[in-house]
Amino acid sequence: MERAEAYGFSGAMSGAFLLSCLLFAAVSRRQRGPYMDEVFHVPQAQAYCQGRFLQWDPMITTLPGLYLLSVGMVKPAAWLLGWTGSVVCSVGMLRFINLLFSAGNFYLLYLLLFRIHQKNKAVSGFQRILSTLTLAMFPTLYFFTFLYYTDPGSVFFTLFSYLMCLYGNHKTSALLGFCGFMFRQTNIVWTVFCAGNVIAEKLNEAWKIELQKKKDEKISSRKGSFSDLTRIVQFLVEYIMSPKNLVTLAALTWPYIILVSLFFVFVFINGGIVVGDRSSHEACLHFPQLFYFLSFTVFFSFPHLVTPTKIRKFLVSLRKHPVQYSLVTVICLFLIWKFTYVHKYLLADNRHYTFYVWRKVFQRHELVKYLLVPFYIFAGWTFADMLKSKSIFWILMYFVCLLAVTVPQKLLEFRYFILPFLIYRLNIPFLSLYRQLMELAFYILVNAVTLYLFLNRTFQWENSDEVQRFMW
Repeated sequence: MERAEAYGFSGAMSGAFLLSCLLFAAVSRRQRGPYMDEVFHVPQAQAYCQGRFLQWDPMITTLPGLYLLSVGMVKPAAWLLGWTGSVVCSVGMLRFINLLFSAGNFYLLYLLLFRIHQKNKAVSGFQRILSTLTLAMFPTLYFFTFLYYTDPGSVFFTLFSYLMCLYGNHKTSALLGFCGFMFRQTNIVWTVFCAGNVIAEKLNEAWKIELQKKKDEKISSRKGSFSDLTRIVQFLVEYIMSPKNLVTLAALTWPYIILVSLFFVFVFINGGIVVGDRSSHEACLHFPQLFYFLSFTVFFSFPHLVTPTKIRKFLVSLRKHPVQYSLVTVICLFLIWKFTYVHKYLLADNRHYTFYVWRKVFQRHELVKYLLVPFYIFAGWTFADMLKSKSIFWILMYFVCLLAVTVPQKLLEFRYFILPFLIYRLNIPFLSLYRQLMELAFYILVNAVTLYLFLNRTFQWENSDEVQRFMW
């Protein structure tokens, strides 16, 4: 890092942390007590603070990583600073932990951008800092900086694990992946993704050797015709069928294999992936979740994904391949028809944005969900188009993990999209400075509106005296 970039990064990170502290103070003044899921998280952490480690709220569905870490941070700080009484493990103190995670995420996002795009010499230090600031302000994640939720810590350990994987420290990466798993069980998918990065790199090397042997310049490891895809599938099958190759891959990814094996042991002993209340978190094949995620990504990355050039390219592709797009359309319609699920929380809780998205869009008419298919296809096309700089094997690994982390979820919840979105956004190319500034301005606007609604547009339910607030 050059000196000017180091100063710029320090200034951006310090400024972002100061702003977060001011907003944190505003949120803590207006909402002093636990809110929403904090009603479960805060008492559980406070029980751990008091040494009652066998006490467990059956409504909590995640493992106790957040509470264990909270005790490990707050107790030593209280001892050093002489804090006693109610201030130790208070709501404000517990929420402050996520403010620290937010600062950690800022630093990790910068390091990841630097590592992933290090070969692109056209990217300036200012662009890296600007992209870091933008992603650190990603609205769905940034909002939970100010509440005691698992999201900031979950993202921190997953991004840290991904960074260590990219630097080849796979044992450290697996250990951090275990920490991420302790925050949210579905993070095991991103442990698989880290192993997939290693495998994709080896596959890409072997594929290039294969091309060189055959001296066929027409075949690309990134994109091509149907015949190219057939040859890649054939290559994959042959590669995997080789015991020597499997041993090589196992030797490279054994820390991840151990962690995934422990995960399956946990699932077997626990009787499922969810701890606590399982009735509201049943797994199912909810394929439209992929369409919702693509729409979510287009919305939050529209300066990158929705441009006149991309729209023209999509229309050209549509004219060139009408049969393929017709087949994709039929498949999408079928998946929406047979695999759309509506969770009871989505219909009942009017404090979440998803409630209004569903009511204002999808519940307007039965046909709306089908009429959105052309937009889903465009979203999928532009989403994939931005990844064309990655190898076909990396793209395959990412999409497998994306399906694994979204499709089994019955509840439409934007928080579930945070990690797949961030990993995608980290890996797409840098665009013009103008588009980056547009993206940052959009994130700031969304955050400002969300926090304004949360703090000032309160309401009450008929059967409750508690103040209700809008949130993600």
